[in-house]
Amino acid sequence: MRVDIRWFLARLNANYWFYPALFALVAVLLAFGLIQVDRMGAAEWLNRVEAIVPARPEGAANMLTVIAGSMIGVASTVFSITIAAVAYASGTYGPRLLTNFMEDKGNQLSLATFIGTFVYAITVLRSVRTGEEPPAGTDQAIATALPGFVPQLSLLVAYLLMALSIAVLVYFLNHIPSSIRINSVLEGIGRRLLRDIADNYPDDHNGGETPPAPEGRPLTAQATGYVQLIEFDELQEIAEEAECQIALEVRTGDFVHAGMPLIRICEGSVDEQVGEKLRGAFTLGSTRTPTQDPRFLIDELVEIGLRALSPGINDPFTAITAIHWLGAAIAELGLRDLKRRREDHPDGDRVEPLPDTFNHFLHRSFGTMRSGVAVSPAAALIMFNALRTAAEPLPDRARKEMLRLQGEKLYEQARHCLDGPDLETIEDRYATFRQAFAN
Repeated sequence: MRVDIRWFLARLNANYWFYPALFALVAVLLAFGLIQVDRMGAAEWLNRVEAIVPARPEGAANMLTVIAGSMIGVASTVFSITIAAVAYASGTYGPRLLTNFMEDKGNQLSLATFIGTFVYAITVLRSVRTGEEPPAGTDQAIATALPGFVPQLSLLVAYLLMALSIAVLVYFLNHIPSSIRINSVLEGIGRRLLRDIADNYPDDHNGGETPPAPEGRPLTAQATGYVQLIEFDELQEIAEEAECQIALEVRTGDFVHAGMPLIRICEGSVDEQVGEKLRGAFTLGSTRTPTQDPRFLIDELVEIGLRALSPGINDPFTAITAIHWLGAAIAELGLRDLKRRREDHPDGDRVEPLPDTFNHFLHRSFGTMRSGVAVSPAAALIMFNALRTAAEPLPDRARKEMLRLQGEKLYEQARHCLDGPDLETIEDRYATFRQAFAN
């Protein structure tokens, strides 16, 4: 249950409709609150401020009508521009980037501001009454000294919201073209990847890799989909209650189907009720997400790089930028203990995650890109540099050797793809690469 709530809150914050709906609700509450303040006469002092000319009913109605009409029009345009940008980005850089743009807070909050201003203006407009209209109650008849009822404070706030919306529109018009620039896209993915690595693997590497867990009886899945979230603390609590030791058979981002092992019961035993609780600590869905899954962001960088190196696009400089961010991520992973840590428990750690090895991440990134990079001399030279600089700060000789082997495989691949002066350049760089690892 806890994992479902956690996942719901995470997805709620990422959905495109959440902030517009929230801002619309806040706008309604704000409008009703300020209208009530105006009806009680608490804003009467505004009529005595020389800089603020009190509005008449007809002028107030016209102003609120214009604000409401323009805001809903701008909101529609903003949504159309966002969809066009998303379609361009997903078609050019890869369909998996659709999630990144839909979760963009700049797009969400811009649309939410226009929707909130529209709802506020419409709500205030319904309270404006001309002198010819009969009041709904005696308290409304004495709300202001002007004929009819004009909520002066509410109208002033509507004007301020209009000014805020104009500022947000200017920001949005600058944000959209900036957000679909390939360097900005790669920077956003790369920085999020570095943050996720630090969050998922907070401990420094102390040498060696995590040994595999002992064998045990498998607990199989009963549903199909991608593992989107694993609640490790909930698994720990269930294992403590059942007095058993469990080892995970899947990572976040893996695809599972009915009958596929989720967990191995290494020590102790569990009944069907405990088994259902253990299955409930896994959230399955139709797509992968970046939550708890740095490999998803690595795959996005690799996809952009390989697309850029494809014969139809032939953009090695985009691939070079992707290699730079992958190199930074690999260097960070090389310094980390890749065993996921959880909070201390009084009865010891009863949950053994599936080990994340450095070689696994290295193959997932540079290993996957190698065939595409080998045909581009410019990209291959940068990958040699990225592998060398990623190895420099690493204290672990075994991980340095893994990086050296990736460089050797890249060289062997390039020898089959290049010839002439391009191959000679690669051979010179590879010689420098080997010398750096020999020191």
